[in-house]
Amino acid sequence: MSDLLYSEIENDLRAGVRELLDDKAPWTAVLAGTEKDEPYDAALWRAVAGQLGCAGLPVPEDLGGAGATWRETAVVMEELGRAVAPVPFLASSVIATAALLAAGERELLGSLAAGERIAVLAVPFATPPGEVAPTVRAADGTLTGEIAGVADGLAADVLLVPAADGLYAVDAADATRTAVTSLDMTRRLADIALSGAPARRVAEGGDAVRAALLTGAAMLASEQLGLAQRCLDDTVAYVKNRYQFGRPVGSYQGLKHRLADLWTSITQARAVARYAASCAASGDADLPVAVAVAQAHCSAVALKAAEECVQMHGGIGFTWENSSHLFLKRAKADSIALGTADRHRAALAALVDLPSA
Repeated sequence: MSDLLYSEIENDLRAGVRELLDDKAPWTAVLAGTEKDEPYDAALWRAVAGQLGCAGLPVPEDLGGAGATWRETAVVMEELGRAVAPVPFLASSVIATAALLAAGERELLGSLAAGERIAVLAVPFATPPGEVAPTVRAADGTLTGEIAGVADGLAADVLLVPAADGLYAVDAADATRTAVTSLDMTRRLADIALSGAPARRVAEGGDAVRAALLTGAAMLASEQLGLAQRCLDDTVAYVKNRYQFGRPVGSYQGLKHRLADLWTSITQARAVARYAASCAASGDADLPVAVAVAQAHCSAVALKAAEECVQMHGGIGFTWENSSHLFLKRAKADSIALGTADRHRAALAALVDLPSA
């Protein structure tokens, strides 16, 4: 069993990322960004990817990265989830990077690690690990087809497109990208159409795509953990200071019990998210099981935490001028991203040879 406690390096990394996000991405700035047409916060991305060097954490040093592991990347994901930061970190620095690492591709990794380019794996955001069904045809070095609901598709410089015979890199300028109305406006979706787009094959078969989605689901659990913890922290702070009938509303036993239950669920979520990140970092054969457990639990916990945050903030929690709806929308979108909790429970049953009924 790996040591799931945070190391000193991980705690220092968390402190640096949180300080930057508190400065450059307070919830008021995130909310204002949802009303703009830009697909992501470019200035914030430059700070996270370039200034802090987070984009290249899992990339080896000889390829221009930091030579760290997915454990450190998971810490960054916790902080980005806590801030509902509108940056393409999950899409580019996790999923696309994992695909290129699995493929042994060197040409693109350096620019991704430096944050100079953004790559996106062109699959629907709801695609679970191991269930990719390519909708694009490859012929004579070109790709033709359509992909719906790609997360951060509008932000991409490079599209990594799965086809029947492998994974291809396509210049995003050669694709038609159409914005989709997204529930979570801090991570926008796009439909992508390719019509004879020039493409370069970077991997044969589907192993690189499966590895990318599995790693992405592991890191998504850490994002959900960070979001859930932020919701709990904000809610506890609010009920301590909100008075009703001459006493803090947090002093009422009914709310105490609900918050205690939520704390317990988040503590359990931290354990399974950290284990999934640790398995991804070490290449442990238990990774598929760890990911299925983490997603089956963390998805529901993040959503519950966001719902409680809205409700316990009372009337103000339902207003646009409060931060609660940002967390609720991200939690809801994450709950169907890379497979729903039910899909992961079904996958877990198959992995451990449990009967389906």
